[in-house]
Amino acid sequence: MSNITLKKIAEELKLSPSTVSRSLRDSHEISQETKDRVRALVAKLDFQPNPHASSLRKNKSKTIAVIIPEIENNFFVQVLNGIEEIAQKNGYHVLIYITHENYQREVDILHMLRSGRVDGIMISVASSTTNFEHLTAYVELGVPLVFFDRVCEIMDAPCVTTDDAQAAFEATEHLIKTGCSKIAFLSLDGNLSISSRRRSGYLEALKQYGLLNNKIIVECCLDDEATRQKIRSLFLRENKPDAIFTAIEKFSITTYEVCKELQIKIPEQVKMISFSNLTAASLFNPSLSAIIQPAYGIGRESADILFRLIDRKKLLPTQKKVIIPSHLVIRESSPVQQIVL
Repeated sequence: MSNITLKKIAEELKLSPSTVSRSLRDSHEISQETKDRVRALVAKLDFQPNPHASSLRKNKSKTIAVIIPEIENNFFVQVLNGIEEIAQKNGYHVLIYITHENYQREVDILHMLRSGRVDGIMISVASSTTNFEHLTAYVELGVPLVFFDRVCEIMDAPCVTTDDAQAAFEATEHLIKTGCSKIAFLSLDGNLSISSRRRSGYLEALKQYGLLNNKIIVECCLDDEATRQKIRSLFLRENKPDAIFTAIEKFSITTYEVCKELQIKIPEQVKMISFSNLTAASLFNPSLSAIIQPAYGIGRESADILFRLIDRKKLLPTQKKVIIPSHLVIRESSPVQQIVL
């Protein structure tokens, strides 16, 4: 019966692979009835669980891995600070891996970590990741795994995010109330969870204020010159925007540079707002209005949840899907004194 896998057992019982894995580990989260069903089928099929997960439980490395897509974004630096604080309190070391937004790099890192060198994993997925089989394998093995910020919403694993859709709605609404009607949203390309949530908030605000026909969505990438060209084209077209809302802080910096090049005045000719955790945002000329994400709190909360999983403690319902609110800071790039009542 060497072809019997944990996934096939899950399909036979109409359970998720993670439920089967937790049943075999006698998890407190699984009912005794479910455990009995799983064990009965396992015995019938003579299934031998992968020894990798049990070796992790018995021989803790006192190390966790944190996988992030890039380090240039100040958001991830603050998340790491929060993770490090909780890890130190638990007597753990933190290994940091950077995927550079590359799916294959993400797969390779996770494959390497399957050697059992870490007791748990925290990950924010790369922008190019659309297939999650490499992550599903970890959940099936029962290895503690927590998503943060960029998450896989179809997987049965804890995740910690911020209220991206609500924050994007409030930012777009603010721009509308300052008199803007042609608001361009600069989104990160791909199928990232954060991109879809932020885009939905932007569109909902336009819809509520009767401006949905005016939507301008520009899919940008991490290549600075390619993004620069798209922003430049946006300003050179006949029906140019009167406001720019950027999904990540990197695009706001490029927008400022293009405005300077084209001699477009902020906020007189175009207003600006961005998701940004840059401490230097207040030093921009003019200072940048920004949605400040609770990056440090996301790091702490994600690490707290991971260590509960490592210690085999039952998660509270509120710890399985955690959403921490962001807050909007209005500065000179979209001043409140221009609000239209």
